[in-house]
Amino acid sequence: MWIYVALIAGALSLGLFFLGRYTASNRRSVTVISDNKSLAVLPFESLSEDKSNAYFADGIQDEILARLSKIGDLKVISRTSTQRFKSVPSDLPEIAAKLGVANVLEGSVQKSGDAVRVTVQLINAANDSHLWAETYDRKLSDVFGVESDIAQKIASSLEAKLTGREKAAIRSVGTKNPQAYEFYLRALAERNRSSDPDILRRINAYRRAVELDPNYADAWAMLAIEQANYFDGPQKSEELEKNIRVAAETALRLAPDSARAHEAMSLYYGDCRNDNAAALAELELARELAPNDGGILSDLGIFQRAQGKVDEAIATMKKAADLDPLNVDVWKTLFFTYNGLRQFAEARSVLEHALTLEPEELDVIGAMAASYQAEGNLDAAWKILSSHPFSPPTQWAFVIYHEQYYLWRDYGFLIEAIKPLNLGSKSYPPIVNAANDVLPANLYLLNQERDLALPHAQKAEREMQELRAQKLVLYEVSAAYIEMAARAGNRAEVQREIDYVFAKVGDNKWRLPAAESWAAAGYALLGDFDKALPLLQDSLAKPNGITIADLRLNPAWDSVRDDPRFQKLLESKP
Repeated sequence: MWIYVALIAGALSLGLFFLGRYTASNRRSVTVISDNKSLAVLPFESLSEDKSNAYFADGIQDEILARLSKIGDLKVISRTSTQRFKSVPSDLPEIAAKLGVANVLEGSVQKSGDAVRVTVQLINAANDSHLWAETYDRKLSDVFGVESDIAQKIASSLEAKLTGREKAAIRSVGTKNPQAYEFYLRALAERNRSSDPDILRRINAYRRAVELDPNYADAWAMLAIEQANYFDGPQKSEELEKNIRVAAETALRLAPDSARAHEAMSLYYGDCRNDNAAALAELELARELAPNDGGILSDLGIFQRAQGKVDEAIATMKKAADLDPLNVDVWKTLFFTYNGLRQFAEARSVLEHALTLEPEELDVIGAMAASYQAEGNLDAAWKILSSHPFSPPTQWAFVIYHEQYYLWRDYGFLIEAIKPLNLGSKSYPPIVNAANDVLPANLYLLNQERDLALPHAQKAEREMQELRAQKLVLYEVSAAYIEMAARAGNRAEVQREIDYVFAKVGDNKWRLPAAESWAAAGYALLGDFDKALPLLQDSLAKPNGITIADLRLNPAWDSVRDDPRFQKLLESKP
């Protein structure tokens, strides 16, 4: 629910047209490719009598994938895409076609106590021929040797050339402590689950792994990565930032050539320190060490975009999609990039491909409507939105649905819509509590009900001042807050929040144009178009900035709509 509230608070200020860090799609049909050096590692079947050991098969699959991802002469599909399939031999040609590979690796894992049996077979999907098969009976402490041997034999079977560094990487032994490894695999097996309880459960498992083996570099790296995922939201705190730094630095000290350690450092720099240049440098190193890691490529594209390297970012995102073709989130990221470039037709073609993967995915459907909103075609957007049921709190599309009413200026509908959301509850994180006051204040001000707005506005001011002191503000809440404070006539607070946002944006060239539009709206609402105009012009000229449609439709610009300079902007073509 708090995610819904925070997002809709942002939506009802300057829209959700260009939330560039959020995710979305572009997908083209795939066929079985002729490149023999391509493969997918399908989910391993768990044959353990103890059903609670099912995690072990998933973890082994992930570890083999991690080793294969370090071999530059191979194309290896990411786990997010392969997890859609069970290991069913009769489906192999179809599965290979959907994943765009020539070969698949099937396997099973049986664990009993500290005894492990791993059975694998490498199959050419085009002719269903077996290229290589092996059964390993080992102790739990020897599983790393099994994973290394499998990776090396796959490379040999596919005639992939390995560098000396790649050979060393796939032979690495993470830990000799079986208990630490079990905690690590339990967390690794659930990597695709993204709720806060899931992330916390993984954090605790990785923390237990490093307690059992303080020299376990991969566990330190994953601990940092999961804590960074948790940090990128209202859970931000100085203590959490310190924990991320310590975990990432420890991983890098223990394993300087670890792709995961460099990935962890990149997230620390990007998410915690707002140093996008340093984050990009770390991800470049991570990509060099694990060229087939789709997750690293996806993050790399985002940070390339933040540094203004948008063409490189698109190429990187497409490569990530090639390695993770069934992951809708990868395609969403590409969609928002095209949308930020105002290439709306290309953005929508991306979503059309995404819908072939998830035809009922409401967030993808909502993104399609958002693209039409950004282009100013409210009729086309409503045609999409009106034919699907949206409900909070889990659907981002629900925010797009309410954005439609904002652009229609139906504030009464929106006020009624937020009443059941229990905005007065203080059980949410502080950032959300602030959003819970910003949202109704904005709506009441827009609806000319100032007496009802001011108590919320005054509370929001106190809450935002406290958050700024703790360096804890979400951009989307700041956007809404600037507009609210301007509508309330609080010039000093508008300026403080604008200064804070620009300081937080730092060197992020993708976020800057959006922030400029938020600041411009604040100044325009205060009647200071001399300050607003240069910001608007700059935002219009850059990717991820304001659109002509927003200038035309958004109530934030009503106070300057008759200004000749504003009218001239409406005639420009960014």
